[in-house]
Amino acid sequence: MLRKTVGKLAHDLMLKDQETRDPIEIQREIHKDYDKHIQECVDRTKKEHDGDFYIVVITKKERLMKNVLRSFFLGRKSCPTPEWDQTVYKYHRSDDRIEFLWVVPAKDVCEHFKDNMLVIDDKERELLKFVLDYQDGTLLALSKKLNNEVADSTLLQERN
Repeated sequence: MLRKTVGKLAHDLMLKDQETRDPIEIQREIHKDYDKHIQECVDRTKKEHDGDFYIVVITKKERLMKNVLRSFFLGRKSCPTPEWDQTVYKYHRSDDRIEFLWVVPAKDVCEHFKDNMLVIDDKERELLKFVLDYQDGTLLALSKKLNNEVADSTLLQERN
């Protein structure tokens, strides 16, 4: 069975009429192997670090194909600073468990959610909470706490 590349799928979708392009279809294709990539990153990072660690998924848009998003899966010892286009998990080695910590979507999505928070669909309320927690510094404070950093250091700044 031949496997289509993301570029081929994106190209095929771009050739469709604007009205027939299905954003849900694009999202499903992009996230088809997401769990597999998370597990591969965990397995790789287990060899590099003892104890607990973090998995960071960074999502980037391709410059030439605007309907293509790529995810990069990185393992690290410390909790990252929250940023746009980022999803963070903590791996607990003692019970071989992955804990979802947060997701921060793209800047324009965050702005849209913040500007329309009163009309956000119930299915998107959890994402809205992450957007607001990112904006008010709650996620940064959580990151600092998980890294055993001083909560009121000069690096703690409010998001605009």
